Amino acid sequence: MLPVECAGCRERRPGLRHGVCPPCVAVLDGLLPRSVRPSPAPAGLPPCVALGPYAGTLREVLLAYKDHGRHGLARPLGALLAEAVAVAVGAVRPVLLVPVPDTAAAARARYGDHLSRLGRHCAARLRAAGWPVEVRRMLRALPRPDSVTLDSAGRALAAEAAFRPRRRRPPVAAGAAVVVLDDIVTTGSTLAAVSRTLRATGCSPTVAVVLAATGKRHPS
Repeated sequence: MLPVECAGCRERRPGLRHGVCPPCVAVLDGLLPRSVRPSPAPAGLPPCVALGPYAGTLREVLLAYKDHGRHGLARPLGALLAEAVAVAVGAVRPVLLVPVPDTAAAARARYGDHLSRLGRHCAARLRAAGWPVEVRRMLRALPRPDSVTLDSAGRALAAEAAFRPRRRRPPVAAGAAVVVLDDIVTTGSTLAAVSRTLRATGCSPTVAVVLAATGKRHPS
């Protein structure tokens, strides 16, 4: 019953469900997944679908979840991610969700792999709607600089050798859509690097799905 700060608008309100107030829930529910593509797109980037732009309520909720320890937001964000996956894949069929892995340092700082947590909630929502879904950690992330500090060229260079396949790789079900999950797409370098690594193991991504897409700024 005590007031809690809404992750979207920062207003203190009593009885927030999952940490987001009703007006911010309405904003998030109004977002429509759409195809996005950085320009220029890096080699190996699969088709990409984003729930919305990295701005406003969505940006604030993502920051609260990733950087401020609001882990309770994984459930509503996972549900939103499931909506974007359903739009990206289309007709109901088996789906393999592959979250982009956190580095060990990032996972320690965030008290767990934030995308794996989102992937589990996303899968639960899709299963409840009748989708056959599996979440699989197929890659491990090697140490790399925080992408926030890097420009486009730096992101591409850091992502190039940032991922390695895990030794145990069960076969992918025939006809399954392989969906790479991430929270934000900026230059697309990370998603492209993950996709290239997966293809090298014989697992070709169908589509990448993210919660938010940034608007790239080009010099005038």
